[in-house]
Amino acid sequence: MLKKPLVNMAHLGDQGWLFAGFAGVILGIPGAMILFRENFMKFQRIVPLVLFTLSSFMLWDAWQASHVKKQNVPAQATASIPATTAQNSVPSMAGTPLPSVTTANAVSSEGLIHGQRIRIHTDVLDGDIDTTGGDLRSLQLIKHLAADNDSKPVDLFQDHSSLIYVAQTGLLGDHFPNHTTTFQSSALQYSLEPGQEELLVPLQAIVPGVAEVTKIYHFKRGSYVIAVETRFKNLSSSAVSPSAYFQFLRVSKAPPGDPRFVSTYTGPAIYTEATKFQKVPFTDIDKGKKDYPVTANNGWLAMLQHYFVSAWLPQAGVQREFFTRKINNDLYTSGVILPLGSVAPQATADITVPLYAGPQEGAKLKTLAPGLDLTIDYGWLTIIAMPMFSLLSWIHGLVSNWGAAIILLTVFIKLVFFPLSAASYKSMAKMRLVQPKMERIRQQYADDKARMNQAMMELYKTEKINPLGGCLPMVVQIPVFISLYWVLLGAVELRHAPFIGWIHDLSAPDPLYILPLIMTASMFLQQRMSPKPADPVQAKVMQFMPLAFSFMFFFFPAGLVLYWVVNNLLSIAQQWQITRMMGQGGVKS
Repeated sequence: MLKKPLVNMAHLGDQGWLFAGFAGVILGIPGAMILFRENFMKFQRIVPLVLFTLSSFMLWDAWQASHVKKQNVPAQATASIPATTAQNSVPSMAGTPLPSVTTANAVSSEGLIHGQRIRIHTDVLDGDIDTTGGDLRSLQLIKHLAADNDSKPVDLFQDHSSLIYVAQTGLLGDHFPNHTTTFQSSALQYSLEPGQEELLVPLQAIVPGVAEVTKIYHFKRGSYVIAVETRFKNLSSSAVSPSAYFQFLRVSKAPPGDPRFVSTYTGPAIYTEATKFQKVPFTDIDKGKKDYPVTANNGWLAMLQHYFVSAWLPQAGVQREFFTRKINNDLYTSGVILPLGSVAPQATADITVPLYAGPQEGAKLKTLAPGLDLTIDYGWLTIIAMPMFSLLSWIHGLVSNWGAAIILLTVFIKLVFFPLSAASYKSMAKMRLVQPKMERIRQQYADDKARMNQAMMELYKTEKINPLGGCLPMVVQIPVFISLYWVLLGAVELRHAPFIGWIHDLSAPDPLYILPLIMTASMFLQQRMSPKPADPVQAKVMQFMPLAFSFMFFFFPAGLVLYWVVNNLLSIAQQWQITRMMGQGGVKS
């Protein structure tokens, strides 16, 4: 016989499981591992401390995010980057010396060499190509507004501030043109005209007696895919075997608008058929780790950030070499190298690699390259989150409103889990009915814990109550709740998506805080409907928890709060009905 009764966690209610779900998201461990330990009695004492610690941390973090000004990158972090940064950022291969830097152009404080700017305009993109290297230095996504300024487009690529993020290409080999070489252009402005489906932007660099390189950017109407073509002509008197590289140069700093409380991933990622999707954090690059495949004949390399991605997508079947490298201070490169093969004197070779630079729209990414949709950060439950977003998108196709789609999806999930939720609420209702008997046992055996626990077990047996009956059904639902959390957090489709009235952006906090206030009220109501914890310390923490969570929800995206409001209201209705029926004797165990 057990000497200690299993702890009844039914009194935690939806609020306790809300905590468990967020702990799983924030701490990166499954909610079930938080809730269950070998010794349930010890767990009962630990829960209040964990709740208080986590809530205090969140409150402090939120206060800092709202009241403490973000520090700018120190001047020395950029100004100390020497001009040789541009030279050092050229990937090197064994036996291939780094090219010399062209000194005729201006060097910025970030270490990038600036030449003339070529302005590009299409129906979805505005960009700048620098004649130094033919780099794509600026790229604005016209149809997506910036998180910190909804009056201007998102700056995906930029080289004029502390958030350096550019796309570069070049050739490896002695004296071959690379991204430090000056290219020539016949015009400084190109625009996709009405009725025109493709815009070509050619640039040319000639090294006498060595090579002639023509770089051509192919922009297409309505597309975020930019085909970058490199045409190489051998001007020397002997055969050469150049290799082309395609890389991103950026700092590790996350872009403005990253969600509070949960940090989404910013950094490189590599995909091959053999190893599948792998993130390569900047911290691993700092340490020189190379867990990713260095060579393969398939796969792509991407640079990820919240809502957006850029990726070099070489054709499959061609041998390639992936690389990552720290340049200086907080500046990194990551890219892919592809051989052009042997090129005879006066002969030419051509290579084209598509560059995707745009929003993380899963359906479109799937069509571009295998596994590219994995760049959407759905957390550690991607296998559940991806089909859940597909369902949300399908519902949106019917109602044409993402807020309404979230409500209908919440109702659907609630219906699917109705039997489990009903079992949980029945257990909670039973516990509520026997609370007077439990209180008498506690008073009777206040000085004899062993006898009290034995009496509690006998009461559970007599009343046919399973102490875990209230929590096990909810544990099953936690992975679904966490997955939906990440879906709503990572879906670019919800950026600046309106709902009703005052809510113009489901990815941003409720500007009038109406949803968080409703959420707070619903949590207090649920707390009153749930059995009171036996432990007085835990009871006080549970009373404090609605306030702690309501404060967090003031900073959460409106789409997330909408989901929890609807879920809470449905839970309250279900719990009220089951409790009423239990009180009337209408529900049998």
